Amino acid sequence: MSTRFSFPVVSRSLIAVVAVLLCALPQWPAAPDWSRWGGEWLRDRFVRLQATDLPDQRILVVDIDESSLARYPWPWSRSRLADLVELLIEGGARGVALDILQEKPADAEGDARLAMLAQHGPLVLAQMLDYQPRALPLRGGLLGGGSNAAAPADAPQATGYIGNHAGLKQSRYFGNIGVLPDSDGVLRQLPLLSRYQNQTYPTLTRALLACCSGSAVPPADRALQRIGYRRSWDAYDVAKAADLLDGRIDADGIAGRLVLIGSSSLSIGDRVATPLAPSSAGLLVHAAALSAALDEQDGLAPRPLPGRWLAVLYTLAIVLLTSFTLPRLSAAANAVLLGASALLWLGLAYTLTPHDPLLAPAAPLMSTLFLLAVAVPFHWQQAQQRSRQLLGTLRQYVAKDVVDELLRSNLQDPLAPRLLEVTTLIADMEGYTTQVESLPLDAAARLTTDFLDCLTRPVLAQQGTLDKYTGDGLVAFWGAPLPNAEHADLALDAARQILQEVAAFSAQRARQGLPPLRVRIGIESGPAMAGDYGTSQRSIYTAVGDSVNTAARLEQAARDYPHDVIVGPGTVARARRHRFLALGERQLRGKEKPLQLYTLEAQP
Repeated sequence: MSTRFSFPVVSRSLIAVVAVLLCALPQWPAAPDWSRWGGEWLRDRFVRLQATDLPDQRILVVDIDESSLARYPWPWSRSRLADLVELLIEGGARGVALDILQEKPADAEGDARLAMLAQHGPLVLAQMLDYQPRALPLRGGLLGGGSNAAAPADAPQATGYIGNHAGLKQSRYFGNIGVLPDSDGVLRQLPLLSRYQNQTYPTLTRALLACCSGSAVPPADRALQRIGYRRSWDAYDVAKAADLLDGRIDADGIAGRLVLIGSSSLSIGDRVATPLAPSSAGLLVHAAALSAALDEQDGLAPRPLPGRWLAVLYTLAIVLLTSFTLPRLSAAANAVLLGASALLWLGLAYTLTPHDPLLAPAAPLMSTLFLLAVAVPFHWQQAQQRSRQLLGTLRQYVAKDVVDELLRSNLQDPLAPRLLEVTTLIADMEGYTTQVESLPLDAAARLTTDFLDCLTRPVLAQQGTLDKYTGDGLVAFWGAPLPNAEHADLALDAARQILQEVAAFSAQRARQGLPPLRVRIGIESGPAMAGDYGTSQRSIYTAVGDSVNTAARLEQAARDYPHDVIVGPGTVARARRHRFLALGERQLRGKEKPLQLYTLEAQP
C-alpha cells in the first residue's frame, strides 16, 4: 500500500476512533474528572429546567429559620429540641430525623428526654463523618449505628467524625450528614454508605427510611449516589419551628409524614452549592435525597435507561455519517450537519439525563466539537489538495465545465482508466506540408498555432476532452472522464463549429492573397478505455479502443471525398440531433469488413 493511499485512510480512521473515545471515556464510572469537562455543568442546567414544583406530601421540613431564632434565641436547650420532637411524634409523624449534632451534653432533663425518644421512638440522630485528610483527624463525641455489613467498592473512607455525647449511645438510629462536594464545590451526590474503621455507616436519609418508611430499604449497589434534585425547593412543605412550638400547626399537617428537623439560618445552618442554587440549606439537600429515595420505593422514579450506551451509539452513528458526508459535502454543509446533530443530542440528553445518573451528557458534544475542529478541516484540506491535483492535470485538456462537474461528482479516482462510451473526433489540416514549406519559420509557427486555435475552441466549447495535438491537428473525445449521454451530438456540434472557424480563417487568408485551408475530420463512437496512462514521471489522459482507431481511419479517408467530415456508423446510431448523408461502404485499413460511411447533412 502506498503512502499516498495510506496516510489519509489512517488519519481518517484515527480521527473517527478519537471521536468515539471522547464520548465513551466519560461514560465509564471511574473516568478521570478531566474527561467529564462540561458534563456536570450541562446536567445541572437540565436538572434546574426539569425540577418540578409539584408538592411532596410525604415529607415535612421543620426549619429553625431566622424568624424562629428571633422568637426563640439560639442556643436552644435540649428540652426545647425534645419538645419539638415530641410534638411531631404526637402529631402522627412516621419518623423524625434531627439534622443537628449533639456532640456535648447540655441540660440533663432535655438530654434524658431525647435519649428516651431516640431509644424507643422513631427518631434518627445525626452524626457527621469527615472525609478530608487532616494532620489531626476529627474526633468528637461517639459514633453510633455502625455495622459489619459489607459496603460497595465505591464507599468513601472517612478520616474522622463528630458524633453524639455518651448519653445518646443507646439510640437505635444514627445517620451521617457528612457530604462530599465535587471538585467545583457543587454537591451532586451523597454517600449512602461510608466506611470508618471497618464499620459501615448509613446517611441520614437512609437511616430514616430504615427506621420509619414502612418498607425494607433495598441494598445499595453504589455507595455514592447522585442526588435526584427532581423537585424545586418550593415543592417541599416547610414548617417554621417557632410555629410548631407555638401550636400554630395542627396534626393534619404532620400525620403520616417523614420529618426532617434542621436549620436554614445563616448563623447555625450549613449552606452548600447545588445544581438548583449556588447556596442551599443542607437541610433541603437531605429533603431532596429523601424525596428521591421515596420515589424509588413508590415506583415514581424515572425508568432506568442505558443513557451511556445510547450516547456512545449516537456518537458512533454521527461518526459513520460524517465519514460518508465529509468527502462528499462542502465544509460549510458538514459544519451545519454537525451543528444539527449537536442540537439533536441536546434534546435527547435532556430526555435521558433523569433516567441514567451516570450519563455524561456533554460527551457526545465534545465528540462533535472534535469532528468540527479536526475532521472538517482535515477533509477540507484533503479536498483542496485533491482539487489542485485534479485541476492541474485536467485544465490542460478538459473544458472548464467538465472539470467543475468532475469535482462535484466526487469520484474516488476520476482519472483511473474506465470503460466508457465515447465519441472521438480527429481533425487535421489537408496539405499542411505544402502550406508551410515555403513559409519562414515564424510564419509557419503562427499558421500552425492559429489553425489549432480554430480546432481547440469548438472542442472545449462543446465540453470535449482534448486528448493531444498531432502537429497540425488534434484528437478529442466526449463521454470521458464523465459519462455524457449526448457525447455523439456534442462531437458533431464541435465538428460544425470547426468547419465554421476554419472557413472564416481561410477567408481571412484569402483576402491576404494566401492559399485557402481545408480541414479533414473523422468521427466515430463506441466503447473505449479512457483514463490516465503513463508512468510516475509522465502521463496523459487519453482514450484507447477500436472506435478511436476507426476515427483516425475516417479522418484519413476524408481526402478521397469532397466532404470535410466523415462519420462512422457508431456515431450515427448514437446521435439524436443531426441528420446524415450515406456515402456508401468502404474497406478501411485494419478492418475485416467494409464500413458504411456518412457525412453531415448540410444545414438549411
